[in-house]
Amino acid sequence: MSDIKLFKLAHGQAQELQGSASDLEKPLQTLIEANLDTLLSIRFLASEYSTGKTHAGRIDSLGLDENNCPVILEYKRSVGENVINQGLYYLDWLMDHQADFKLLVLDKLGKLASEAIDWSAPRVICIAADFTKFDSHAIQQIGRTIELIRYRRFAEDLLLLESASAGMDPATKKGPAKRQTSALARLETMAAVPANGGTNKPTGPDKAFVEILAGLSESMRQLLASLEDYTMSLGDDVERKELRLYLAFKRLKNFATVVIHKKNCLVLYLHIDPAPVLHVLPKARDVTAIGHWGTGNLEISISTIAELDAAKPFIFAAYAGRNSVKT
Repeated sequence: MSDIKLFKLAHGQAQELQGSASDLEKPLQTLIEANLDTLLSIRFLASEYSTGKTHAGRIDSLGLDENNCPVILEYKRSVGENVINQGLYYLDWLMDHQADFKLLVLDKLGKLASEAIDWSAPRVICIAADFTKFDSHAIQQIGRTIELIRYRRFAEDLLLLESASAGMDPATKKGPAKRQTSALARLETMAAVPANGGTNKPTGPDKAFVEILAGLSESMRQLLASLEDYTMSLGDDVERKELRLYLAFKRLKNFATVVIHKKNCLVLYLHIDPAPVLHVLPKARDVTAIGHWGTGNLEISISTIAELDAAKPFIFAAYAGRNSVKT
């Protein structure tokens, strides 16, 4: 059970707000679907989506996230319900019916969105008032992207969403020492793999992130490893997601993405207000109205460790959810 407590402060006195959770699935589902983009940066596609007569199931909610990856959302009615197996069941169906999903995206979001779907990292999100220790353990043993999100409502106008755990690359899961060595070790392994040997092959004209990674110079691999190590060290709730065209770091939502734009330059995108940063970092620019890979409205080009060190306060601000940074 979550140990987060919320207090209302008035006239120097603290009053604890008692959280509550609906025992019914539908009120929770309706609330989240109506605010899916704001809450989780997921574009809503369908509710109670039928998987057909043969499969005989209904997916609670379907969406497309900020990285253009398909998302299945399942809402847990009770602690005893095995919502993880249910989500995996629907995920297998989704991977076998990619054409149906693409038609749904085309109908709801348009042609550009349907052509941008990234099948490299589909997600299952399970949302409930609480989870058991067996739920948390199970997703760490499953090699799929499964996320557990715990929710509580406070009074009439406050909603808390908390990441209970998430399925991640085992190399980035436990312990600071393991986390610090995982990035460089992984990049060195990738460098030894032929460019066409990755599993995340491109489906369009753009070269996949995994292919560019394999051709990086030693200095750029060291720089990328340092960036990854710092970002992962910000908190145990940081998740690393390698997508087809870029690398994303997220909590409930992306806060930073990395594109290998050139062999001698990393391009970092952050979810913070660009204005205060532009006069501090010479290689920063506002890309709010400019199309680009990754997500975020501040772009920072990084070629050296010194430039990475200068960018760290802004990476932390994005992680902490601060829209602006005092400089």
